[in-house]
Amino acid sequence: MPPLDVSSRYDVVIAGARCAGASTALLLARRGLRVLVVDPMRRGSDTLSTHAVMRGGVLQLSRWGLLDAIRSAGTPPIRTTSFHYGDDRVDVVIEPRDGIDALYAPRRTVLDRVLIDAAADAGAEVLLGHSVVGVVRDSGGRVRGARLAGADRSETVVAAELLVGADGVRSRVARLVAAGVDYAVHHAATAIYGYWRGIAVEGNQWFHALGATVGTIPTNDSEHCVFVLLPQGVLRGGSRQELDTLHREGLTKVSPLLAQEVVAAERRSGLRAFAGIPGFLRRSAGPGWALVGDAGYFKDPITAHGITDALRDAELLARAVAAGGDDELVRYQARRDALVKGLLDITDRLASLSWSLDEAKDLHVALSREMKAEVEQIVAFGPALPV
Repeated sequence: MPPLDVSSRYDVVIAGARCAGASTALLLARRGLRVLVVDPMRRGSDTLSTHAVMRGGVLQLSRWGLLDAIRSAGTPPIRTTSFHYGDDRVDVVIEPRDGIDALYAPRRTVLDRVLIDAAADAGAEVLLGHSVVGVVRDSGGRVRGARLAGADRSETVVAAELLVGADGVRSRVARLVAAGVDYAVHHAATAIYGYWRGIAVEGNQWFHALGATVGTIPTNDSEHCVFVLLPQGVLRGGSRQELDTLHREGLTKVSPLLAQEVVAAERRSGLRAFAGIPGFLRRSAGPGWALVGDAGYFKDPITAHGITDALRDAELLARAVAAGGDDELVRYQARRDALVKGLLDITDRLASLSWSLDEAKDLHVALSREMKAEVEQIVAFGPALPV
């Protein structure tokens, strides 16, 4: 992309080019808006992620014409999810519905690249290696643009009718516009995960025990993401030895058979950890700005729903922007909050890791109801714009 100048003007500037930001850019560019999306990341770089895309998210990728690209990248279809509660096992078959017959869990090196490339193909301008570092306001306090900075810290000012923060749970845009938290929950789990090849299990596998959850999710390159979820506060320093010990002990405690599978498999990576942040709903719309994805709504990864949330909320926001006006942005937040409040509360209870196994079963039944309502909302969006 050529250098920007101070006269550059956009309909929308988006801070963040991962799931939420790239999807929002894609949908707005397809509607004919002039969109600039900026991110300090490198194209195709990795990030912390559960990888899982639930039915609602797969439906979005299909509607937008991107699911074939995810499949072509070697992302395996997932046709079953098994929940283990001690000795009890519940198998959930992914029934064909709404044109979807499988789930997928792409590596973020695949998914994020597909989304941002699609946004660029739709006409969005993509500026990687740059961040939004400030906002431009008019005399009435309305956001009218953004200050951008690259690695050399030189700044460029761009004008925009709307600034969107899609820059994650610690969103700088949220800080710049003083977006407060409207609702917060209290629990967070510690997640530790890595990748192994040669694990002989089918589909998603979730094992639950008192005080811990572990499991496997099949992803690209014939690998499985093997995760351990433990109570918040267990990490002391995050050294390689500590992560290896916590991961191994968690697997052994919850599922000795899975622990044996992992020992026999080929380890493909070091372990990564997320110490946990309690979930929240931030104020996500104001004069000349909006938040989407984790910037506006975050919940613990124990329900592996963050990617699906990001894709859905991108469409909610894009539709509000296309309708025009501040009132539509306020309605965007109200619609989002109504859709996710129940899911956030259930996730918070699961993230406490203080439930009995019977309580965990009930929470997953309630979670399933929330996810079905989410799919109904996405179906109600109607046809997507032509690719």
